[in-house]
Amino acid sequence: MSRAPAVVECVPNVSEGRDQAVLERLAATIRAAGARLANVHADPDHHRSVFSFLGPPEVVQAAALALAAETLAAVDMRGHHGAHPRLGALDVLPFVPLDGITMDEVAALAHDVGRMLGERHHVPVYFYGRAAMRDDRRRLPDARRGGYEALAARLTTPEGQPDAGPARFDPRAGAILVGARDVLVAYNVWLASTDLEIARVIARSVREASGGLPAVQAMAVPLASRGLVQVSMNLLDYRRTPIPDAFDAVRQEAERHGVAVRRGELVGLALRGAFAGRTPESVGLFGFTDDLYLDPHLDAMLRGQ
Repeated sequence: MSRAPAVVECVPNVSEGRDQAVLERLAATIRAAGARLANVHADPDHHRSVFSFLGPPEVVQAAALALAAETLAAVDMRGHHGAHPRLGALDVLPFVPLDGITMDEVAALAHDVGRMLGERHHVPVYFYGRAAMRDDRRRLPDARRGGYEALAARLTTPEGQPDAGPARFDPRAGAILVGARDVLVAYNVWLASTDLEIARVIARSVREASGGLPAVQAMAVPLASRGLVQVSMNLLDYRRTPIPDAFDAVRQEAERHGVAVRRGELVGLALRGAFAGRTPESVGLFGFTDDLYLDPHLDAMLRGQ
């Protein structure tokens, strides 16, 4: 019996959210490698863009390496300032098993890519998630602790030695976090307020680490260009906390503080199951289109389209 075709998703986060010409070059690089580029989400306040692409493992690997080379050539961290934590020009490079491939195989793919990036570009690489080689780097916030600003000092310590590449601080490139993980939903809720402290209180109330919702990471982010604050969340397991549960919890806590919810925001793609039977509009996702579901892109790959 022949094995089902393997499909891997890659969701790189690049520290550039404002220069459209650069983003178009990065998107073209992914397509030229043969991967299916399903979504690009750019945010000028975060100064960050998230690319979602998928394909067979060898194609995704080639696209990830090509994107990394183009990103390191185009993005200079020395002048980078944004609202989102980051460690380098290519901040995170996670690989996700979607079909016909195991998590262990995807972790091995992440290790191969990370080692090649270290060798080719002489940048420090840290493995996180299911590709982590140390327990204290399993969680992404721990692996990125201190961010770009603390990286030079971190690289001089035994605890800060990279998993691949040199322990060398390149102020232009920073470092790269390469990981393997399950499907994650990046979902934000915009508040009709400029009060960052209220957003922080709400984020603490919903994140798992503070006793909130299971498998939820959350932080407060100011959106200066929009005159708003945001509760930015990663739903690490949508089966334990689907999007509606996160939205309702943020809205209820916001109401306690006399703040209205403006809307929700999906960063990248989500499986239909992450909505737990609710409509996108019911969680603040207005103007939502079917191409923001991950399912049809995966189905098309499995059909060879």
